Amino acid sequence: MILCCGEALIDMIPGADGAYRPHTGGAVFNTAIALGRLGARAGMLTGLSRDPFGALLKAELHASDVDTSLAIRSDRLTTLAFVQLVEGKASYTFYDENSAGRMIRPGDLPELTAEVGALFFGGISLVMEPGAGTYAALLKREAASRVVMIDPNIRPGFVTDAPRYRARLAELIGLSDILKVSDEDLDWLVPGPGAAADKLARLPGPRVAIVTEGAAGATAYFPSGESVTVAGRRVTVADTVGAGDSFNAGLLARLAAAGFLDKTALAGITPAAVQGAMEYANGVAAVTVSRAGANPPWAHELGPA
Repeated sequence: MILCCGEALIDMIPGADGAYRPHTGGAVFNTAIALGRLGARAGMLTGLSRDPFGALLKAELHASDVDTSLAIRSDRLTTLAFVQLVEGKASYTFYDENSAGRMIRPGDLPELTAEVGALFFGGISLVMEPGAGTYAALLKREAASRVVMIDPNIRPGFVTDAPRYRARLAELIGLSDILKVSDEDLDWLVPGPGAAADKLARLPGPRVAIVTEGAAGATAYFPSGESVTVAGRRVTVADTVGAGDSFNAGLLARLAAAGFLDKTALAGITPAAVQGAMEYANGVAAVTVSRAGANPPWAHELGPA
């Protein structure tokens, strides 16, 4: 199982009439949904409310074949993110105080069985306490024995203590096996001029570090100094919601199918194998951006592997 660890929330999105309507979301939630639809064995570890929005999130996960048995249930409320759209760009106002997702603590964490082979972390769940510290504790507890991927998916407007957040991410990246960042994420993590390879060299290094650049494609960097690049795919874009999350899921699904989500196997992975996984991930993301919202494809929609 690939266990996605992080936020599951409700995006309140305005319609043409200006009225807000609820949509399930969250970067880690979207990645879990996409993994399940791609046929990977996926699970979700999150703080999940028993309120109606929590029930909606759980139902959406189950509908995409995602296991929720490790979710931490409570009677606290679900996090809401109100979306404002200005000239096509989205900004967010979060209602997150004392929420079911934010208030999980290390003592709430379940023990993981051998069926969990890899863990995925990222999103706003790594920002706000006490939940951020709880996910960090889980990553530190499991990193020695399970493959860990992290995509910080940084939202600068949500960060109130940048030095502390940078320090946490640097520590967690140093313990991870696979890092995915956008070019904007990397510029925020390592401010100032410099090529991506030089900036990544200033971070503690995972075995594979992938930098995405939207339509320009993605490049994977390796400790050996090697790198491989895949071009972006040309599609008619409806919106880019969930694109990075779908890329993450496609990458993990393809690595899992090839047997690389194992510490020993990943140590021997070749640039060619990562390049193939990124090509597949690009295909998954291309379908997602071609339709409105975070609506990743099912495996049968992608055609032959």
